[in-house]
Amino acid sequence: MDNDSVRVHPTADVSSEASIGKGTRIWNHVQVRERATIGQECILGKGTYVDADVHIGDRVKVQNHVSIFHGVTIESGVFVGPHVCFTNDRYPRAVSPDGRLKAGTDWTVTPTLVQSGASIGANSTIVCGTTIGRWAMIGAGSTVTHDVPDHGLVYGHPAKLHGVVCSCGMPLDASAAGKGPWPTESVTLLCKSCGNAIAIVGATLKRLTEEERST
Repeated sequence: MDNDSVRVHPTADVSSEASIGKGTRIWNHVQVRERATIGQECILGKGTYVDADVHIGDRVKVQNHVSIFHGVTIESGVFVGPHVCFTNDRYPRAVSPDGRLKAGTDWTVTPTLVQSGASIGANSTIVCGTTIGRWAMIGAGSTVTHDVPDHGLVYGHPAKLHGVVCSCGMPLDASAAGKGPWPTESVTLLCKSCGNAIAIVGATLKRLTEEERST
């Protein structure tokens, strides 16, 4: 930890075994467990819990009262809204069939990955074993049980794919490319808000450069 640039609130509990990047701010009553890795210029809001061995990239914004449990990896530039909960056990039990209290070795961690630029809305639950793609958007109050594609907009219980979003966060109009929420044919979608162009070829998306857009 670089004590000259990291700001930790006096009420926070940060393990001496955790790694905290430059410029990161850790607010009231946050707990960061041993061997957690948090990148540069992150914000951890009030009451957030970061479990042991969790990895968080650079410039991640974690709002108040988020629970990030062992097995979760969050890449750079991710937004995690207030009261989001990441699970890590697909078949949780407090006790074994014979009534014994389960120990830390009596279950299997199922990893979760949140890729760069994604946003997770307030009060969402991310069921373990899922991957949330780059620049995806999870609507508030959703329960994510399946992988989310890059730039995918999902929401609901369980969360379902409802559309495509730009890197700036605004929805893109894909109606001309198919009747469903996801284009059924190759198409280039132009964001009316920021001017970005995103090409969809099958299930693959990419942001076009100015040169590619002009050809």
